[in-house]
Amino acid sequence: MTELAELLGYPADARLVILNCDDLGSSHAANVGVYDALRAGLATSATLMVPCPWAREAASRYRGEDVGVHLTLNAEYDLYRWGPITHAPSLLDGDGGFPRTLDDVWDHADVEEVRRECRAQIERAIYWGFDVSHLDSHMGTLQMRPEFFDVYLELAIDFRLPFRLSGTSSERVAGFPFRRLAAEEGVLFPDQFLHVAGVGSRRTIEGALADLRPGVTEMYVHPAIDTDELRSFAPDWPARVDDHELVNAGGALAAAAERAGTTFIGYRSLREAQRRRG
Repeated sequence: MTELAELLGYPADARLVILNCDDLGSSHAANVGVYDALRAGLATSATLMVPCPWAREAASRYRGEDVGVHLTLNAEYDLYRWGPITHAPSLLDGDGGFPRTLDDVWDHADVEEVRRECRAQIERAIYWGFDVSHLDSHMGTLQMRPEFFDVYLELAIDFRLPFRLSGTSSERVAGFPFRRLAAEEGVLFPDQFLHVAGVGSRRTIEGALADLRPGVTEMYVHPAIDTDELRSFAPDWPARVDDHELVNAGGALAAAAERAGTTFIGYRSLREAQRRRG
């Protein structure tokens, strides 16, 4: 039973799922795959990587879907680079893009430059015409260190947006109570977050739907179509293509969701509830 479900207008024991598509804007293959999942598949929201080379093309395809900002401080690929739109020196590695690893960001990034960069990413998405529904953090960079989480929370408050938070087990790893801190500020976030190791969500999502808990659960996929572009830079390309097939084939996943008594919702419902509460 959860208060969040009731706040959204559902029974306290409702099983609500946000199915988010990460990495919109990261490639042309992802742009096609994500919008396909939103318009013809089961996906209910997506998040845009503003600094990536294909983000502007993603904006040109936008038709009002539930899209948030995937706040980005990492560029994890060896052969495909992107960097800060504010050109902040502490957010660059020696290769001219964002650092590849979390530790590199945490060890070298100036928090004020992080704050300016993340704010600029949200503002650019708004300028491009997105009705931003929520925030999340690419690779979790903003969540797992208190000084970076302060920026994440500040932006959610300032822009009056809900955001993605991982579960209480992650709080023990991080060493500070980020879920309580967000709740005290009135920022909404799903009750459960289904973490997937790496890319490729089929097995994890199918297992979770078989034992779905009441409340709001966020699940995520990385859908992309199979192209030479995707194969050239992403070693995990087969998993991205499989995620696209998972959410668009409809049959098996839709049937599993129906058996679980699932209602699919987007982040906009959380955003409007948060703004109603002030």
